[in-house]
Amino acid sequence: MNNRTIPLITIYGSHRQMGNQIGEACRQQVAHSIENAHFLLSEAYDELQLTWDGAQIQSRKYIPFAEERYPQYVEELKGIAEGANVSFDDVAVVNAMEAVTTDALHLTKCTSMAVNQACTANGTVLVAHNEDWVPEDEDDVFLIHATPDDEPAFLAMTYGCLLPNIGFNAYGIAQCCDSVYTEDCRIGIPRIMASRAVLAAKRPTDAIRHMLAPKRAAGYNHLLVHESGEMYSIEVSARQFAMLYAEDGYMVHTNHYIDPEMKKIESEPDELISTRVRYWRATRLLTQSNRHTVKTLQEIQRDHLNYPDAICNHDSTGDPLDREKTITALVMDLTNRQMHASWGNPCENTYNTYQLKA
Repeated sequence: MNNRTIPLITIYGSHRQMGNQIGEACRQQVAHSIENAHFLLSEAYDELQLTWDGAQIQSRKYIPFAEERYPQYVEELKGIAEGANVSFDDVAVVNAMEAVTTDALHLTKCTSMAVNQACTANGTVLVAHNEDWVPEDEDDVFLIHATPDDEPAFLAMTYGCLLPNIGFNAYGIAQCCDSVYTEDCRIGIPRIMASRAVLAAKRPTDAIRHMLAPKRAAGYNHLLVHESGEMYSIEVSARQFAMLYAEDGYMVHTNHYIDPEMKKIESEPDELISTRVRYWRATRLLTQSNRHTVKTLQEIQRDHLNYPDAICNHDSTGDPLDREKTITALVMDLTNRQMHASWGNPCENTYNTYQLKA
């Protein structure tokens, strides 16, 4: 096992200041993630017919919607660009990549799950997420411990110049995001902006309202967990949504819709086979016990059934539009405000523990 420790960046102040601090501390990661995005678009040109200049033009269409609803997070992006000494247009492309490629990047292998007090050995509330993306971005992963002037403190994962959205805050609200694919995408608020706003929520209803922000371009599945043990999957598209509730103390979500009405607008469901296999595999493993701990969730995160398209994903070769691996695995203990994180595949790398200090 490799004992690599994910870098932890501590930021505070206004949104522009926090963005600057990220850019300055992670200048290499920011530049590298933009370089990787350039490479991904060039590799996929035959299918997407999209150049980098074209991607910049497309991303500019989304920024006014973000500025209207979430100007503070546009400020964070501008701060990242300034701190890292890169173009804001380049940062905007990376944060709107799913939108500008019209979701042609069918990267379908993230896995999220959660258990509450009814299913844990010591009464804790636990949330787990395997983040799967192109292997070139693994080196750019870092964690953010943020203390904004006007929002709750939070601890979250991100990579490169992406806004953070997977993590938890001082009010005991955690979020995992899984990409889903629909036929109703439109120009609007990039989905990463709405999901970044969830980290500022003080109540579950506030978090859900951000997920369903009017004029959103598209949506994720948001696995939303509160320290009380309340757990939801909010399945979102540009115009529709569904709320699934965890009645039995556990919840799993991957990269396809579960609600019957949302299934009707899913794009190319016959391509989304591995996500269904992972969903049922994770569900089976999770429901075999009602005495879960951080370590039992980590074992599920290491599972290799259907390798390389497994929960612990190793499918890192082949088609540039379908080539990814697990670049980080997280287990969040909401009760104790801790995050346990492995850098890279959890079967090969140890977990290190990070504490939210609010």
